[in-house]
Amino acid sequence: MAIRPIGIIMNGVTGRMGHRQHLVRSILAIREQGGLVLPDGTVVRPEPVLVGRNADRVRALAERHGIEQWTTDLDKALADPANEIYFDAQLTQVREPAIRAAIAAGKHIYTEKPTAESLEAALELSRLARAAGVRNGVVQDKLFLPGLRKLKRLVESGFFGRILSVRGEFGYWVFEGDWQSAQRPSWNYRAEDGGGMVLDMFPHWQYVLEQTFAPITSVYAHTATHIPERRDEAGRPYPATADDAAYGVFELEGGIVAQINSSWAVRVDRDELVEFQVDGTEGSAVAGLRNCRFQHRAGTPKPVWNPDLPVTEPFREQWQQVPDNEEFDNGFKAQWEQFLAHVVADAPFPYDLLAGAKGVQLAELAQESARTGRRLTIPPLAH
Repeated sequence: MAIRPIGIIMNGVTGRMGHRQHLVRSILAIREQGGLVLPDGTVVRPEPVLVGRNADRVRALAERHGIEQWTTDLDKALADPANEIYFDAQLTQVREPAIRAAIAAGKHIYTEKPTAESLEAALELSRLARAAGVRNGVVQDKLFLPGLRKLKRLVESGFFGRILSVRGEFGYWVFEGDWQSAQRPSWNYRAEDGGGMVLDMFPHWQYVLEQTFAPITSVYAHTATHIPERRDEAGRPYPATADDAAYGVFELEGGIVAQINSSWAVRVDRDELVEFQVDGTEGSAVAGLRNCRFQHRAGTPKPVWNPDLPVTEPFREQWQQVPDNEEFDNGFKAQWEQFLAHVVADAPFPYDLLAGAKGVQLAELAQESARTGRRLTIPPLAH
């Protein structure tokens, strides 16, 4: 059994998402399971190289997890031929120049979204990677959630008949930082630092809707900054200049209408922090992070509106659960394994930088829609 080590530059993993999901639950988890076994028996063994701007934080993270290689010098890491992949989980503002440098160094690219702050820059990254002949991918973790995989199973089986609509609810209350500390970094609420609900979440909704149902053809969005002042990590008040909520209506190919509400200023009254209800002529389903329940046409009740009487139908009890039927691994880890197989063995990987640019495009058009109050058509993208 051949061992295939592969150096992975991991930039920005001192942050919450980069540390917990990409380093600990993905790359280190792959190492702990003995590596990734390819169909030909080759075992791919990731060798992470941690990169960050703060030497003390990067060193402490490396020591905590027994990682030998770390640096604050990205150019030095890029110059090492043993490092074949560059991964970026930095702030969006500094992501583009780092990816450009990695492409110029001939590294394969795997990155968090959004890939850049503008569509023009995102498309340029895709063009550069294609011209350099490097493999590239963008994190699209929501597609690997158990709940959405079960929902996709229903779509592919034809369960819904003709799909009519999708309704999504996402978010939770992020504390302002005064009497309870905030659960998210303060930069998320400053537009000048790349924060904002639209830029954060609409790239997710782009690939979820396109990959699960159909491509998006138009968008109408309304944004709000419901909490105008918050407190940062040091307890200092600061003006929240970015949108903390966004309400979007999307038209998909085939006439499907999708509506998704996203908010950091909403208290949760649903089973999971994100839920999508899909209604079709033959049945409906509600999918969350892990679970998916469905109701067939034959089992649909017949409600009658009568505000003078108590509700007599136990509506929540009239749905069935989609069974697991398979073991679901961590979504970030599953996509990392796909990308590693793509780099080493040329396995298929459709989530490239051009796909990532579509998410940036949707965010840009949604922001323009919110400014102008217009529904905007989404033109197709190409290299």
